[in-house]
Amino acid sequence: MRARLLPLLVILMAGVLLALGFPLAVSLASAQQQRVVVDRIDDSARFAALAQFVIDAEGSGSTGADERRATLQLELARYQELYGIRVGIFGRDENAMARAPGWWQLPESGEGRRSYEEALAGRRSHDPGQVWPWQTHGRLLVASPVVLDGDVVAVVATESPTDQMRGRILRGWLIIAGGLAAAMLLAFGAALRLTSWVLKPVRTLDAAAHGIATGRMNSRVAAAGGPPELRRLARSFNEMADNVEEVLEQQRAFVADASHQLRNPLAALLLRIELLALELPEGNEEIASVRTEGKRLAQVLDDLLDLALAEHASAEISLTDIGALAAERVAAWRPYAEEKGVRLTEAGRSAVTGWADPIALSSALDAVIDNALKFTPAGEEVEVSVSAAGRSALVVVADRGPGLTEEELQRVGDRFWRSGRHQNIKGSGLGLSISRALLAAGGGSLSYETNPPHGLRVTVAVPRTDPQGDTA
Repeated sequence: MRARLLPLLVILMAGVLLALGFPLAVSLASAQQQRVVVDRIDDSARFAALAQFVIDAEGSGSTGADERRATLQLELARYQELYGIRVGIFGRDENAMARAPGWWQLPESGEGRRSYEEALAGRRSHDPGQVWPWQTHGRLLVASPVVLDGDVVAVVATESPTDQMRGRILRGWLIIAGGLAAAMLLAFGAALRLTSWVLKPVRTLDAAAHGIATGRMNSRVAAAGGPPELRRLARSFNEMADNVEEVLEQQRAFVADASHQLRNPLAALLLRIELLALELPEGNEEIASVRTEGKRLAQVLDDLLDLALAEHASAEISLTDIGALAAERVAAWRPYAEEKGVRLTEAGRSAVTGWADPIALSSALDAVIDNALKFTPAGEEVEVSVSAAGRSALVVVADRGPGLTEEELQRVGDRFWRSGRHQNIKGSGLGLSISRALLAAGGGSLSYETNPPHGLRVTVAVPRTDPQGDTA
């Protein structure tokens, strides 16, 4: 959830910063250019005053008109040499009164031509188009009218290089970018803290829910941090977990009590059946059938009591040599396998450690191996292999029995479920359920799959990491 929430917050904050940064960058560029334009307008006003002086002298036929024109040309040349700005004073016929450099002409078209025409109309030229840092050949042309006795008699035009201005804009943009980057880092840090604060109760709640789902019914959430809504959710979750645990405890107690209470009447009933059998001819089929059903009912009651105890008991987890324990159970079951004519073999690694309750794991392996031997015909093989896969230690029991269909694989391990094809084989349908309950208490699991060409593979998995996080 954090991987989805954090990018969303970062994108929103980046959008806000960019929405502020772009106008700021444009405003900076505009301010830098306006500064240059205002400076050129001031220079044009000074040159316009000098041009008025020259034009007035020429109009009055003064003998010093040529000297004044030479002085004006000298001023323009010094200005162009000092600042690198092209400057000229052009009459209404576009002939140059003075200019520097001497070859410079007004542009024939474009924005510069429009500025000249506006100045001839008596208006100071409008602001030229914005020059951006990447426009390496851009120049600014500013035109101002020269007015004498209320008439526009000439135009002062300046064409400025933009290298320095573009450099100042670029440096300003870099400062803005640095500020935005710093603000983005601060915002990212704030988003990390915010998402951690918001999602910490969610992660705790998820861990508690997973613990309950895997059989740790005492898992609860400490409603101490996060938003008020999540704290209320944590309290509600704890109340729900308490109610569920209480209901399950009542159910387990009922199963255990019922199993225990039924054993005495059943034992008495079986005793009376034996007394009744003494009065009947030896080999009576009905009595034999009643005996069989009575023993089966007694086995079911014993299994129910074992299941209730398995679901209620807490696992005493410790670091266990899974390979050695599996080898021990194989050795214990080998005489029974030989009696049936089934080969019981070992494979895989001999030393694999994991975190499990040794007694619970032994009971689960007994149930799985017993089940495999029960359904494997004589002359076939049951293989028990031990391996490690990632964070789990695995014990795989593969038999060569009839196996199960895909539909039956979905139901195997359910309480009291037995395949319709195997009803004549002794069992109560609770063995794998008990094994699953025993393993779940320690964080383990059971899984089932087919074993081609025929048979069943049962995988017993236990974690290789203890609850404190130490790797096995």
